[in-house]
Amino acid sequence: MGRNLYILAATLFVLALISCGVAYTNIAQQPGSPGDIALWRTTGLALLVLALVVALAAMLSSLFEQVERRAEEERRKRRGR
Repeated sequence: MGRNLYILAATLFVLALISCGVAYTNIAQQPGSPGDIALWRTTGLALLVLALVVALAAMLSSLFEQVERRAEEERRKRRGR
């Protein structure tokens, strides 16, 4: 599950970079373009924060999976004695 969360975090981070990139180019200033610059910056910031939260969840998930795996190995060693 941790691997999937890392992929999700990377995807959200790329989308945040694209949103911030649109805010700093002339695309957002053209007539008829969706939203204004502040909206693109806010979207980019929100996606960045969400990506960081998902990355934290991925790290914690991987950490707990590793602890669980090592505890299971320790239990197996104790049963074998």
